Amino acid sequence: MMLDKLEEKIQNSGNKLVDLFHYLALFVIGGTIVWSAAYEYIQIMENGYAKLKDILLLFIYLELGAMIGIYFKTHRLPVQFLVYIAITALARHLVIDVQKVSDDFHLYLLITITISIFILSLTVLVLT
Repeated sequence: MMLDKLEEKIQNSGNKLVDLFHYLALFVIGGTIVWSAAYEYIQIMENGYAKLKDILLLFIYLELGAMIGIYFKTHRLPVQFLVYIAITALARHLVIDVQKVSDDFHLYLLITITISIFILSLTVLVLT
């Protein structure tokens, strides 16, 4: 009986430590996202205009922040947001590399990225 109570106390302490670590890590990640997004925004303002790749990067930061916010509210990590981030990251890569198509390797890379975006889009349909 006493061993069961001790085991329960240890289990509860372990759970609290894991929760504390999750919250601390989420605050650090959230702060890093805000810091990085603010830095990127300042860079855009210094340039005087935003390129499409800059706007897509800001969307990635926004989606990461939303994902952390949802985790704080629901204690669940929304897989859909990870898929959205992947789609946006691939779209950003596609936009940047479209200008560099000069050989067959880049052409195959662009086709692969496009197919990947399509597959991830189908994944979003399945998840919703």
